[in-house]
Amino acid sequence: MKQRIFFLLRYYGLCVLLFIAAKLVFMLANRKSHPFVLSDVRDVLSHGLTLDLSTALYFLIVPFLITVVSIWHTGRSVRVAYRLWSVVTGTAFALAFAADTALYPHWGYKLDASCLQYLATPSVAAASVKVVWLVAGLLGLLALVGLLCWAFFRQYTDLKPLKKRWRYGVLCLVAVPLMFIGIRGGVEESTTNIGQVYYSQNPFLNHAAVNPVFSFLSSFGSTMRSEVHYEFFTTERCDSIMAGLYDTLSVSPDTLLNTQRPNIVLVMLESAGGQFTKIGGRDYIMPHFNRMTDEGIYFSRCYANSYRTDRATVSIFGGHLSFPTLSLQKVPAKNQSLPGIAKALTRVGYDTHYYYGGDINFTKKRSYLINSGFDRFTWEKDFSLKEQKTARWGVCDSIVFDRILAEIKTWAPDSKKPHLIGYNTLSSHEPWDVPIQVLDDCVENAFHYLDRCINHFITELRKTPQWDNTLVIFIPDHGVGHYGLDESSELKMHIPILWMGGAVRQPRVVDAVCNQSDQIATLLGQMGVPHGEFVFSRDVLSQTYTKPFAYHTFNNGFSLVDSTRFVVYDLTSERVVTGDAPDLVERGKAILQRSSEDLSRR
Repeated sequence: MKQRIFFLLRYYGLCVLLFIAAKLVFMLANRKSHPFVLSDVRDVLSHGLTLDLSTALYFLIVPFLITVVSIWHTGRSVRVAYRLWSVVTGTAFALAFAADTALYPHWGYKLDASCLQYLATPSVAAASVKVVWLVAGLLGLLALVGLLCWAFFRQYTDLKPLKKRWRYGVLCLVAVPLMFIGIRGGVEESTTNIGQVYYSQNPFLNHAAVNPVFSFLSSFGSTMRSEVHYEFFTTERCDSIMAGLYDTLSVSPDTLLNTQRPNIVLVMLESAGGQFTKIGGRDYIMPHFNRMTDEGIYFSRCYANSYRTDRATVSIFGGHLSFPTLSLQKVPAKNQSLPGIAKALTRVGYDTHYYYGGDINFTKKRSYLINSGFDRFTWEKDFSLKEQKTARWGVCDSIVFDRILAEIKTWAPDSKKPHLIGYNTLSSHEPWDVPIQVLDDCVENAFHYLDRCINHFITELRKTPQWDNTLVIFIPDHGVGHYGLDESSELKMHIPILWMGGAVRQPRVVDAVCNQSDQIATLLGQMGVPHGEFVFSRDVLSQTYTKPFAYHTFNNGFSLVDSTRFVVYDLTSERVVTGDAPDLVERGKAILQRSSEDLSRR
């Protein structure tokens, strides 16, 4: 009997030690962007231990059952069963540890089941990684799998038959409820969850304390579902908090345009957060864009609704708010009932066309764009094979901008049929491979290239007769974690929005705090087009816009900013991690509740 008990203890102890080792590697791998001191390591390990102990019990279940079977049968099949389980466990641990450590610098949150959604298009997902790193990563992963499998193999010794089987049987009956309690996390009402290990105002330390295997397994329910539900307040209380926040009327808005039916080119700039412009004090990265903010209509205090391109696409082209654990773009059954700027403009006579240099099927982008009202598409496969290979993600921005410019030149300047073009740039995305090398920092260099593309496009468009009736809107999807920024930083969500073109009446700075999702109501308000269906998009130039603020969601959390305050709330730990503004926290919860209610009705 002791042989079996020691075997289980060795296996359990190895699991816990591996979880601790993974935390250490995770912290060391991310120390450049997230510095820490030795006492932080101690705190991370101690606070994360309870989750490690519970998670290890999950994986102990099969070895435990193997020892139960061995009471009656101790043949070769028992050893084979354990080895197979060791391969499963070793592979699962290796994948979780490696993915968690490798993805965190790019995602800024712990490994969860959302990574599985990218397996449908592995070539596109791999485009974010340089080939040499991809090959090295795969070789390292295989080596780690082999090492962990070997470590688990070493814990097993052939189990000898028992003379007094009933003793071990009784012990097993006692152990089962104890294991269940350990997995559950005790006998209290709350069960084991990620939030129990959160202890710091530093998000990185909280994330480091979370067990990546548990994080992945526990996220399946929220990541894979097609809708979300949040309930913080009674309906009456929620109504009270929401009163006046999302008034969709346009009442005597300031006049920014010299025509109500301009041709519109709506350009979503990949990852071009304010950190790379004069907002972040870095004039040298995108000098042309910075100069243009004095020539067009510049929204200086606009903020991204979310942290990923798929979420931002729905906010920019659909005017809807984002969710912490759900991507509306990936749920056609829901987004087909959402309004879209292309739908709204089609009703008033616009022709619509969407451009993208990459795979337009990635993260169900095409289905969403069709549901949002776009009729025609030009994407990677519509370019030559040579052009398709100009960037890891597809066709580099300069080529696509030229294709768009060529189409604009075909528009009759006096045509009664206005046009809407949507475009999502892609060169300013990992692995930051662009055709020029001007700045030493590869990330900054990618945005410098994007800036050159923007300048060339605007310069050439000015020379055409179509310029006079064209409005070009540059709107970033989100910022990135460069310069050590994370979701606790206001700068990471701060994005510059610029309206350019001959349709602009005169240069102006709009300094009202707002969201990228507000651009639809603001634009349609200028055009005299009804926009009441965009229930979460506000005309920031309307006299009804009396409560300026911006709302942003990230993985299981949200943040709000108004004219003077900034607050970040973590839904996992149910606590404020940045700022001190209880009323903004209440507002964020109410918005989350109301937007999820809106989604459930669709």
